[in-house]
Amino acid sequence: MDRLRILAETTGSFTRADALACGYDDRAIARAIRVRLWTRIRTGAYTFSDLWAQADELARHRASARAVMKRLGTNVALSHVSAAVDHGLTAWNADLSQVHVTRLDGGAGRTEAGVVHHEGLCLDEDVVDHDGYFVVKPARAALETGSQLTTEAAIVLFDDGLHKRRFTVGELEAAFCLMQSWPAFRKLQIAVRFADGRAESPGESRTRYLCYVHGLPAPELQYDVLDQHGRLIGTTDFAWPEYRLLGEFDGRIKYGRLLKPGKGPGDAVFNEKVREDLLRETLQWAMVRIIWAELYRGAETAARIRRLMRLAA
Repeated sequence: MDRLRILAETTGSFTRADALACGYDDRAIARAIRVRLWTRIRTGAYTFSDLWAQADELARHRASARAVMKRLGTNVALSHVSAAVDHGLTAWNADLSQVHVTRLDGGAGRTEAGVVHHEGLCLDEDVVDHDGYFVVKPARAALETGSQLTTEAAIVLFDDGLHKRRFTVGELEAAFCLMQSWPAFRKLQIAVRFADGRAESPGESRTRYLCYVHGLPAPELQYDVLDQHGRLIGTTDFAWPEYRLLGEFDGRIKYGRLLKPGKGPGDAVFNEKVREDLLRETLQWAMVRIIWAELYRGAETAARIRRLMRLAA
C-alpha cells in the first residue's frame, strides 16, 4: 500500500516532507490537489480526498489538530476541545472551527491561522504523550472544553468521558478543584456534580438535564427490569419507580446498534416494540419515549412526562 495513504489513514494527514520523501515534487503535489486526488487540510498538510469526504466533523477536526501538532512539536500541548476530540470524547455543540493548544514553552497566547494558543499553568503531570505529541489529560480537556460550553453541553461531555472511562469521578473532581478559580470555570460546579457515567448517549444526558431544569424527579439510569423469577427482561434508559414509569431515549444511532447481520432498520424498530411491550407487561408500568427533537421543546416535553407520571401513579 502507498505509504502516504497509510499515513493519512493512521494519523489523519501527511506532510509535504512526507510526499517529497516518497518521490513527489512540488509540481506533482500541486497536480494531485488540482485533480482532487489529495485535499489540503492545512498549509503543508494533506490527505486523500476520498478519506476526507468520508470523514465527519469530529474526524476532520482531529486530523487538523494532529497536523498542527506535527508542525508545532513539543512546544505546545493539544488542549481544550481539540484534546477532548483527540481523546475520543463526544463534544456535543462545541465549536470545532479552530484548533486549540496550550503553550508549554512560555510563548504568548494568540490566535493565528486557525490555531488558538492558550497561556496557562500546564505541568508535566497534566499532559500525556500521544504518538509523539503532547495532549492534556482527559479530565482537564473535558473541563477546559466545558468552560466554553453551556451547562447542558458540559454535562453531555462529562457523562461521555465517565461512560467511556477516560476519567473517573474522582479525577474530574480533583482537576476541577485545581482549576475552579480560573476564568469561566466556576460555572462548571453544577455540571461536575451532575456528571454520571451511566448515561450512554448525548440524548440520555440531555434528558437528565431537561428533568433537572424543569423540576422533574431525577430518573434512575439503566434500570433493570426483572420478571417474577428475578430474571432480567431488559434494561431501560430511565425509570421513575415511585411513579411506575419507564423511559427510553430514541435515536437513530440506537437503532443502528440494535441491527443484526442481514436485518434492516424496520426489523430493529419491530424488535424494540416487542421489547417495550414485554417490559410494560412485566411491571404493569407506563413507558415514555423521548426523541432528539423533543429536547428542543423542553417545557412541552417536561409537561408530557409529568402527565404520564400522574396517570401511571
